[in-house]
Amino acid sequence: MIRAIIGPGKYVQGNGVLKHIKEHTLKLGSSFFVIASENGIKRTRPIIEESFAGEKVKLIFEPFNGECSENEINRLKNLAKEHGSEVIVGIGGGKVLDTAKAVAYYLSLPVVIVPTVASTDAPCSALSVIYTDEGVFSKYLFLPKNPDVVLVDTGMIAKAPARLLVAGMGDALATYFEARACMRSNAKALSGGQSTKAAMALAELCYRTLLEDGLKAKLAVEKKACTPAVENVVEANTYLSGIGFESGGLAAAHAIHNGFTVLHECHQMYHGEKVAFGTIAQLVLENSPMDELEEVIGFCLDVGLPVTLEELGIKEVKEEDIRKVAEASCAEGETIHNMPFKVTPEDVYNAIMGADALGKALKKLM
Repeated sequence: MIRAIIGPGKYVQGNGVLKHIKEHTLKLGSSFFVIASENGIKRTRPIIEESFAGEKVKLIFEPFNGECSENEINRLKNLAKEHGSEVIVGIGGGKVLDTAKAVAYYLSLPVVIVPTVASTDAPCSALSVIYTDEGVFSKYLFLPKNPDVVLVDTGMIAKAPARLLVAGMGDALATYFEARACMRSNAKALSGGQSTKAAMALAELCYRTLLEDGLKAKLAVEKKACTPAVENVVEANTYLSGIGFESGGLAAAHAIHNGFTVLHECHQMYHGEKVAFGTIAQLVLENSPMDELEEVIGFCLDVGLPVTLEELGIKEVKEEDIRKVAEASCAEGETIHNMPFKVTPEDVYNAIMGADALGKALKKLM
């Protein structure tokens, strides 16, 4: 058996750390192609330019068009090539970061990742999730290495809407349970081998950190405050979950998330919000003990993650729609096949409906 654990070359986190981007990236090159939303560029450009003041570097800022699609990746790749850029920098949320990683991969350049939100575990991974231009899941792009530098400015993240931090908790919530399922089935993780004890320890620490600090962090960020609880949850959402999912493995929760992308009603929901419900559905699939289900659903209720189909945006639950979700969740190559037992679309349909029923019941009790 081969075990493997992978991670970014350097992970730096702290309040105001973006001001020090030069010292963490200058050795990578002297021409930087920065990808961010127009608002992201407006907020970060002065800080980055001041950090590099006095250095002979070329900084190109290019707005992101909103979707991590093949067309957008190709557009940015061609622009970076035209400018002779030596380093790709992604600033923003998960889709911007995944796009930057893909652009860097196709150009064989180093990549620096600067998340402005802690809404997914994308920053640390050697993976880009590719969507169609319309936002429907298309494929995973597996990359040969993790980002060279991940720079996490928690002061900036604390100023983002609290819903984004909570969505990151939803993504991180799946980490331990999917890694546990993969360990039970001896499935190969995205690292290229079976899970290590270190990866499982990080995945479990991720879950425990959410339970201990999740609500405190949410309340602090609602006031734009960067507290120790916020620091801990940002680390859980970004690093612990990133290493945990990639070196521990993905299973049903993320596959069910991918299934929900086929429903238009769910497109306004964040990735982590759908993953949180997918985690509950995975636990139903596993027939997990009631105390574990109550702990997970109780956490979701505390921080505001969806526990019912209605909270996912599905106001009218139609059997045919949920069966489409179940079919997509079980597509060939999906991570649901890492579960320690065979899973069919019928199983997933029943698990989703069971999770919805549990969510409704516990909402009334808690």
